[in-house]
Amino acid sequence: MGKFKFNKTSIEGLYIIEPTVFGDKRGYFMETYHADDFKEAGLDATFVQDNQSKSKRGVLRGLHFQYKKPQGKLVRVIKGEVFDVAVDLRKNSPTYGKWDGAILSEENKKQLYIPEGFAHGFLVLSEEAEFTYKCTDFYNSQDEGGILWNDPDINIRWPVDNMEIILSDKDKKLKPLKETVTYF
Repeated sequence: MGKFKFNKTSIEGLYIIEPTVFGDKRGYFMETYHADDFKEAGLDATFVQDNQSKSKRGVLRGLHFQYKKPQGKLVRVIKGEVFDVAVDLRKNSPTYGKWDGAILSEENKKQLYIPEGFAHGFLVLSEEAEFTYKCTDFYNSQDEGGILWNDPDINIRWPVDNMEIILSDKDKKLKPLKETVTYF
């Protein structure tokens, strides 16, 4: 039995990944990444940086990308629950400008693999969430870009009913995709 289930999404290259969890009365154990298993599934990424963030309910981070040094990401939640989203920015892709996403939580232990050429963001649904991700390139503040979280042309169905959205000052200034330059 494989250690991971690689579930294709509606967008080529974007995967929801379910690890095999071995649990008993003591707790559980799981692998969150194994280079050989990922490579066998066609996800031959080399990760160079790990990040972690903590956010409270209603925080929406994104939609972020890097222009010339794009980052592939393997994201997961270790505490709480988020709605995680990726938007295809690859101009030659049949799904350019389309999005897909999943609820990631400490309970379901799902991960999202986001290849290079995507914008990424998430909304915290629980009172608090801790979010971790591996990146295929280093963060570069001079290379960062983003797209407005509620761009009507992308039309992400964020689960925001009765929730105050909390954005960074940087994210409040982002523009819609049609006004954003991308190089993918």
